[in-house]
Amino acid sequence: MGVHFDAENRLFHLQAKDTSYVIGIVRDEYLLHLYWGRRIAAYHHTNKIQLLDRGFSGNPYNYKEDRAFSLDTLPQEYPQYGNTDYRKPAYQVQLENGSTVSDLRYRSHTIVKGKPGLTGLPAVYVEDEREAETLEIVMEDQVTGLEVLLSYTVFEQFNVITRSVRFANKGSESLKLLRALSLSVDFQDADFDFLHLYGAHVKERHIAKQPLRHGIQSVESARGASSHQHNPFIALLRPGTTETYGEVYAFNFVYSGNFLAQAEVDQFRNTRVTMGINPFDFSWKLDPGEEFQAPEAVMVYSSEGLGEMSRTFHDLYRTRLTRGSYRDKERPILVNNWEATYFDFNAEKILDIASVGRELGIELFVLDDGWFEKRNGDKSSLGDWFVDREKLPDGLDHLAERVNEMGLQFGLWFEPEMISVDSDLYREHPDWCLHVPNRPRSESRNQLVLDFSREDVCEEITKRVSAILETVPVSYVKWDMNRHMTEIGSAILPADRQRETAHRYMLGLYKVMDTITSSFPEVLFESCSGGGGRFDPGILYYMPQTWTSDNTDAVSRLKIQYGTSLVYPIITMGSHVSAVPNHQVHRITSMEMRGDVAMSGNLGYELDLTKLTNEEKETVKQQVAKYKEIRSLIQFGDFYRLLSPFEGNETAWLFTDKEKKEVMAFFFNVVAEPAAPLKYLKLHGIDVTKKYRLVGTDEIYGGDELAYVGLSVPAEAERDFHSYVWYFTEA
Repeated sequence: MGVHFDAENRLFHLQAKDTSYVIGIVRDEYLLHLYWGRRIAAYHHTNKIQLLDRGFSGNPYNYKEDRAFSLDTLPQEYPQYGNTDYRKPAYQVQLENGSTVSDLRYRSHTIVKGKPGLTGLPAVYVEDEREAETLEIVMEDQVTGLEVLLSYTVFEQFNVITRSVRFANKGSESLKLLRALSLSVDFQDADFDFLHLYGAHVKERHIAKQPLRHGIQSVESARGASSHQHNPFIALLRPGTTETYGEVYAFNFVYSGNFLAQAEVDQFRNTRVTMGINPFDFSWKLDPGEEFQAPEAVMVYSSEGLGEMSRTFHDLYRTRLTRGSYRDKERPILVNNWEATYFDFNAEKILDIASVGRELGIELFVLDDGWFEKRNGDKSSLGDWFVDREKLPDGLDHLAERVNEMGLQFGLWFEPEMISVDSDLYREHPDWCLHVPNRPRSESRNQLVLDFSREDVCEEITKRVSAILETVPVSYVKWDMNRHMTEIGSAILPADRQRETAHRYMLGLYKVMDTITSSFPEVLFESCSGGGGRFDPGILYYMPQTWTSDNTDAVSRLKIQYGTSLVYPIITMGSHVSAVPNHQVHRITSMEMRGDVAMSGNLGYELDLTKLTNEEKETVKQQVAKYKEIRSLIQFGDFYRLLSPFEGNETAWLFTDKEKKEVMAFFFNVVAEPAAPLKYLKLHGIDVTKKYRLVGTDEIYGGDELAYVGLSVPAEAERDFHSYVWYFTEA
């Protein structure tokens, strides 16, 4: 494991758990990408790059006599613009004279144990320097004095390479970064499918896959958030790749703002993958002596299909991205009052719901939007984080204490990044929101976005949120963000730095989140952005779980949770049982199916428990008791996808512990089929050498039988909106 430098052949060979990544220094100055894939013992140029004279592929000025040497045809590590490579570059700078040409050459490198952190940015980490090794390559443009540090970290226990880039202006004139992507990988073929996660509010992270074609295929966000519309994740799959078979090259951006992820296929069917901060409406001024740190990107290689890719992401993010006291702790079962009451509640109503929750075995009550002054709808009061004494005459602290006395923890909703025009905070500081001169301020959900690029705004919001958490016994915080950015500008930035606003916002947000979560380490923070609009690794670094979607319909959630599971651990997914007809799609599904879908994440309830029938209460009570029994398996086990909701009427998935001693398989049927054929579900991911007992029976099966022959799906499971669960333990 680690980074090996062959000085004679000028090669870097990076070896992670079961993968190799090879970089060559060509002609002592150019970095070429030579290989990424299954681990090899040594690299001997079996895939030697052939230099050919290609028409209209120019030659660098220092090799003008060598018509076979063109950057336009070579697989590069961190390509640039303006000197014979016509593909999209990884970075671009503008000089004071207006030109945008630069020329980075290799200068030096260092190899260090462990993994250095990124100042002010979230990143994967190590707990022991022996877990990883980091290669840092220094590139230099001698004309401008621009210095670029390329960082690669390889891991002992994961098929993972993380990458980041730092820019430093060592020259005498100012530079402006126009493009500062975090990774670029050049593949020497284009025989791939392009996979990504698309969606919309209440329809997040649906799976799309299509063959690569000539030109550019990309996903991006320019909304000021990673967004519901596209997740900062893409993967290249060899044709025919399945859950259990085939090569996968996956890329995920550890960032919560505007991003770009794309694959470009050139005229020679080479593929360039790039990922980083979206260059659209971005620039960053670097005065002499200043630096800019780009966010981290995570690259995962799998030779065993999408399932192995996902479990690599899951293990890495659960143990080396999320942090804090809840990283390794079971998550509580909660009830949230939002869909039960919306803004219309008082202390008595809240305590009634909490009381029923206690009877059913629920562990945490969460008070959602509407608890602060004059917040009786979504038209006012964001930013005024002071308790509404009309709804809660005895105060929020008294309400929380009453809930605690019942034996439940108390949780609270905030939306710290937003401000209402109808608020005391806006009347006092109308310039504290994002805005530009002489333009109206577009509202969405009757609110504006606070300017977190400003230190005074960050300090005030940190103070107001902290004041509540210091005086109220809060065990859980739901941190919401319910609109995207418009009129992106800051009142305190000069004209030549206005396009830095969106990224400065993210830096400010990360600082606020780091301060608050560090100050209250025993609080479980769950992020939310209209549901899953900011479900990304950047936020998970500060808050170990995310409200997966505002859509709580069980059928919709099959696709949402299945797609989310491609990248993100099950323990990070908030998943609730809600009332029917469902508030988003008005579908009626059984309490059993709603419970089984929600138990496939962090179980919660989002309905008025006081309105349940006795039969429904008994069902909920059984679900809660069952989830407590299997919670460790769901939240910390390995996850296997068996049947895709994107490919048919049925969905199935499976959980198993690391030792394969415990197995829980879920089957979901959406719509009944007349004269349906008999179904058999094969359980991959289990130990075929073990014997398993079906819990609640005396039946014992071989693991090989369950995997190769399969389980008979009961005919009763073929009804509309029905689910079925098998629970096995080692016999």
